[in-house]
Formats: sequence, C-alpha cells, structure tokens
Amino acid sequence: MATINSPFTLKGLTLKNRIVMPPMCQYSVTAKDGIPTDWHFVHYVSRAVGGAGLIIVEMTDVEPDGRITDKDLGLWSDEHIPAFKRIVDEVHKYGAKIGVQIAHAGRKAEDAAQPVGASDVPIQGENRKAPRALSTDEVKAIVVKYKEAARRAVEAGFDTIELHGAHGYLIHQFQSPGINNRTDEYGQNYARFGVEVIQAVRSVMPAEMPLFLRISAIEYMDGGYDLEHSIEVAKQYRDAGVDLFHVSTGGEAPPGAKKPGFHPGYQVPYARAYRKALGVPVIAVGNLDDASLAEATLANEDADLVAVGRGMLRDPYWALHAIQQIAGAGEPPVQYERAFKR
Repeated sequence: MATINSPFTLKGLTLKNRIVMPPMCQYSVTAKDGIPTDWHFVHYVSRAVGGAGLIIVEMTDVEPDGRITDKDLGLWSDEHIPAFKRIVDEVHKYGAKIGVQIAHAGRKAEDAAQPVGASDVPIQGENRKAPRALSTDEVKAIVVKYKEAARRAVEAGFDTIELHGAHGYLIHQFQSPGINNRTDEYGQNYARFGVEVIQAVRSVMPAEMPLFLRISAIEYMDGGYDLEHSIEVAKQYRDAGVDLFHVSTGGEAPPGAKKPGFHPGYQVPYARAYRKALGVPVIAVGNLDDASLAEATLANEDADLVAVGRGMLRDPYWALHAIQQIAGAGEPPVQYERAFKR
C-alpha cells in the first residue's frame, strides 16, 4: 500500500493525499495593492487540477509594510477577500484543499521606508535598511493585525491557516535570541509574541479548522539557535493552539558553518525530531522532488505530509505523476483520464 496517495485528516480538514504545495512568493501583484491577480488564479488552480492534496498560498501579509516587497500579497483589508475567494472556490472544484500563509516580514521588508522588527539588530552581511525596534504597544497592535487577517482568510473560505514563524520573518525574529534583544515581556520569553499571535488567530477560526505554523528548526547564522531551543519554543506554540508544524530551517541571516548541504531530504531529520518531541503532525519540506523519496519520508513515518515546492513550479502535475509512479494509479480530472490509463 502506498502512503503518498492515502487520505489525511486533522480536525475538520481531510486531504485526499499527502502532497502539499508549500507557499512560494510569486512577486506578481500590482505594486502596493496586495490583491491576487489572474496569475495567482491560474498558478494555484492548475496545481489543484494537477492533483495536490493541499495548496498553501504564498506569504500573505498583515500590513503593507509587512511585505517582503510591494509585489507580495496582503490580507490587511476586506477588499482583498473577493480575489482570494475566487481562487479558493475554484481550487475546491478539483478536490484539493487550500490554506494561506499569514505573515509579517519584519526587518526583511525590503520596500518599507523604515522596516520594523523585534529589535534594531540589522541583518549582518547584507546591504539592507536598518530596522527600527517595535514599541511594546506596536507589538500588541500587530497581534491584532494578524487576528484581522485570519478573520478575512476564514471569510474567503480557506480550509486552514499557516502562520510564518520561519526564515527570519517577524515571528522568527521574536523567537531568536540572536535577533531579539528586547527588555520588555517580549524579550523575557522568546515565544511570547508567537503565542499571542496564535491565540489571537485561533479566536477567529472555527474550532475544527486546524492551525499550521512554519518554523525554522535551526538557524544557519553563526551562534544561531539550535534544535533544542526551537522545540522548546514550539511546545509553547503547540499549547497555545498550533495543530501542525511545517518544519524548515534557516533563512534568518547569511549562513555560517551550521548550514546543511542542500541534498535530497536534507530537512527530513528535523521534521522527524519535531514529530517525536511534540506528538503532533508535521510537514517535511526541502528537496523532496523525487517521488520515491517523498513516499519513503511518509512510509517511514518521518512526516505526515510532504511539501514539494520547486518540483511543482517545474511541473503543475507533479502530484498526479508521483502518485502514478508510486501507486500505479491517479485521479486526474475526467478531461485528462485517457492520458493516465494504462
């Protein structure tokens, strides 16, 4: 029995298979407005046609200056809801489920006139604008912005929400001892900001809608945090309401000696460690384009779901092709069935 095409259920979410399209920024919106375009509609719906079990829409930000660039998506206004709902409704027609990754870039906001962050610590070794440390009141205001973005995601019909706590963006900045040098309550507990965001977001989500969080299990910068630190932070996130962790690594600064080689499955050990330590489902990600490796990751119980990014950029039908390779069958749209018959 193949695992890759077996169903997966978490709370009220049931996926037809274990294949996830992870969030990948498209940098394709009209500058400043943050509203999905026809590019996003075709991009995401084609992966639903292509057999993905779950699609997670790219990093979508809670305020205009919270974006990496002005060409990123946003959910800071009710005006964004209809364009997202159009994508969600069409994705559902092909049996896929869809979530959205909600985030704030913090000090990595390239087009903001003045980036803000957990602290004023700049990104070492990169020619970027120096960030301004958020005041305590501003931190609390951003928590509310996450909550309102989540409310809009629910109204748009998304099946799940993922918070971005990885790759050096704002939640990550607060959980990192090497970046967060605050002296208020958000510096005394590195998980506090993330916990407050989780609680705020959960308050506007249906009880049966699962909440995901993407996290960097280790940092790559010299002196960055290790697996033990991130798991202790993640335990607080789990207890606050996270149902599943999407386990990645790095992204906070130019890498040092700890950066692993970019070999197939290089992040799977971190997913396995999270699954064991936290007792909740995990998504493994990172060069899992080979269908046999993706199947092995699932069958060996290293992860519950596999995310395939670059593979799905190259091939919108990666999921159908992988299931056909591993299980000898697939569930293409009826219009394509004759091409998949043996």
